[in-house]
Amino acid sequence: MSNPPEIERFTRSHKRERSRLSWGRGRGSDSLETAPILQVERLRVAYGSVVVVRDLDFVIERGASVAILGANGAGKTSTVEALAGLIPKQGGCVRFNAQNVTRATASEMARRGLALVPQTRDLFATFSVEETLVAGASAATGRDAGRLVDIYDLFPRLSERRWQLAGTLSGGEQQMLAIGRALMSSPILLVLDEPSGGLAPAIIGDLIDALCEIRRRGLTLLVVEQNLELAEAIADRCVVMSAGVLRWAGSMENAIANEAIREAYFA
Repeated sequence: MSNPPEIERFTRSHKRERSRLSWGRGRGSDSLETAPILQVERLRVAYGSVVVVRDLDFVIERGASVAILGANGAGKTSTVEALAGLIPKQGGCVRFNAQNVTRATASEMARRGLALVPQTRDLFATFSVEETLVAGASAATGRDAGRLVDIYDLFPRLSERRWQLAGTLSGGEQQMLAIGRALMSSPILLVLDEPSGGLAPAIIGDLIDALCEIRRRGLTLLVVEQNLELAEAIADRCVVMSAGVLRWAGSMENAIANEAIREAYFA
């Protein structure tokens, strides 16, 4: 099957020798490089009169991997959707890459370098794998777009299915594609909402390997999870939420070892 012209042009321009990835390295001054990538202060999110996130505070340093943990209904997804600009913030302050983005829209956050992989994956069913990846590169404003060869190195299965329609992929393959699409925008912060949701254990193992490799290459991660195995494998710190409130924050190691936390929020 021949490539569509626009895909062919993109593919030719991105066929280079294999190199070390530089995801997470957007433009910025030295002062930006030392500032936390994300600072959340007293974040409040509500749907009408129902408050779902209340006075949430946490910080993510550059190059870190942080997990937001908690049971269903804890406010985890509402938190990351608010940070990504998908839903309005009722109160608080959010700084991203040393800039106040409290009122930023989803498109503004994408241009600034925050890429969200939502629970629903939000793929266009009639786009091929490669068309989906190329479309993801359009958000790389002010940054070099990602390279197809790097995504296919990370997820070889996508290379095998590059002209298959996204809607015909398995759940695990769709998750790989959603992550690959986000990486094509060369984000400085990758946010994943329940990446293991609905996946078979063997696929979760492959996903853990890929996320560990992404982290090894320097990209800052924020991961919403209920799967403690995945969270423990890729995160160094975590915040634990319940009923929209921060209940505990600290190292992932201490969270796993704390029986009271495990019983209260993951039983």
